[in-house]
Amino acid sequence: QVQLVESGGGSVQAGGSLRLSCAGAGYRSSVNCVGWFRHAPGMPREGVAFIASDGSTSYANTVKGRFTISKDVAKNTLYLQMSSLDPEDTAKYICVSDLVDGTCGSEGFFRYWGQGTQVTVSS
Repeated sequence: QVQLVESGGGSVQAGGSLRLSCAGAGYRSSVNCVGWFRHAPGMPREGVAFIASDGSTSYANTVKGRFTISKDVAKNTLYLQMSSLDPEDTAKYICVSDLVDGTCGSEGFFRYWGQGTQVTVSS
């Protein structure tokens, strides 16, 4: 059973930075795709950033240039470095692993989901 546990969320002022982590046995070197979604109240869930097995990355247009996704297979950990945060980035951030259908990105379907970590950005 794969368990994903996010950490690193919190409250920050606009313009600040946070680094999210997601620990779990899911980040085997053979995993085809890992990434982050976010979900704000009253808004649809949004795919934020993803890494495919070949190392290629993709980002939502809303975070491109501000967020960086990376992973450390040896530590079984996925990261999301967020900078220049804006109040519109306020959401619960959820990590995912193991693409089961679709492409590695926001339209993909994932087998494993974490519980999420809350990020709140104040103006």
